[in-house]
Amino acid sequence: MSPVISRRSFLGRSAIVGCSLAASPLITPVSFASAPWDTRLVVIILRGAMDGLDVVQPYGRPGLAGNRHTLRMGPENGAHDLDGFFALHPGLGVLMPLWSAGELAFVHATSTPYRDKRSHFDGQDILESGTDSALGIRDGWLNRMLAEVPGMNREMAYAIGSEDMLLMAGDTQVSEWAPDAGYEISPQAELLMRTLMEQDPAMAAAYADASRLNAAGMEMGAMEGGKKRASASVKIAEFAADRLRGESRIAAFSIGGWDMHAGQDRLMMRTLKRLGTVITTMKERMGPEVWGKTVIVTMTEFGRTVKENGTRGTDHGTAGAMILVGGAVSGGRVYGDWPGLTEADLYKRRDLMPTTDVRSHAAWIIQGLIGLDRNVLETVVFPGLQMTDNPGLVL
Repeated sequence: MSPVISRRSFLGRSAIVGCSLAASPLITPVSFASAPWDTRLVVIILRGAMDGLDVVQPYGRPGLAGNRHTLRMGPENGAHDLDGFFALHPGLGVLMPLWSAGELAFVHATSTPYRDKRSHFDGQDILESGTDSALGIRDGWLNRMLAEVPGMNREMAYAIGSEDMLLMAGDTQVSEWAPDAGYEISPQAELLMRTLMEQDPAMAAAYADASRLNAAGMEMGAMEGGKKRASASVKIAEFAADRLRGESRIAAFSIGGWDMHAGQDRLMMRTLKRLGTVITTMKERMGPEVWGKTVIVTMTEFGRTVKENGTRGTDHGTAGAMILVGGAVSGGRVYGDWPGLTEADLYKRRDLMPTTDVRSHAAWIIQGLIGLDRNVLETVVFPGLQMTDNPGLVL
């Protein structure tokens, strides 16, 4: 029998197809916790490094058009103008009513302390641990936050699939839950699986059989039920909203597929539409009262290069963007200190320069929703963080 291959060594043996495994896990985790307060916080980890410059586009600014020749940018290419400086990618057009209602905001040019090595695993670990370095850290900032809330009624948390989520790892207990839906495999993951198995005829044949059975099962389900089974991400959104309408106050899960080294124009549209569906599903399912007390925040391990590569994609960068949405968001704004895009403005002359720490924004959101003491946020939840002035992200 072949030896067990760890997640990290598995990725190391598959460099031929890049970082698809870390960026596009086949099954993503979700977790919940109840709390004594009445507001709701949802954290969505976008695995693979979302290109903030493509999602929230500083259209027409010096340095952007000259570095992106095939990626369509700006209102003339279907993006939605936000404030005359930034435009929202058309893939998230479904969220524009929330922007108009003041329930959608963005934070640009933000990042974790992670720099230069550009590893998905290390970047994700630092993002989810909430520390300067993931070395020796075995718990996540959201779990540490829950442990600091006085009178916490710790309901069991729920995790989807076989992959752990460091964000919620720690003393708070978790249980597993899986949506009643067929899991979708991204094109990158499909390529990874086929490449790894092409040298092993038995494994390749088994994988082909499983793919055919899955496709046949989904087709039969559509014939019998009159509809295709909902995607796993929508099932997660529905389950999350249902829980948050009840006792749960905290939800966390991840969405993969953001590692777009090639064909970004097509992949970004599809992946953003998926994210938009998740958000609108949660809003509709929660109802106005609960939605009005909710902040959904998306975070990603790092950004992408300013310059488009030779395969119509972007490579691993540094600063990126956060998306904030919900009835408790002070929206209709793009937050952050814009660094500029001329070559002299860039980090190492290749990436968007980080001007804020993503942990600081998360900390202010927690304080705005829950009222946790600033000293606790800076020493326990995000050890070593020095929070900036309050940007006022929460109403």
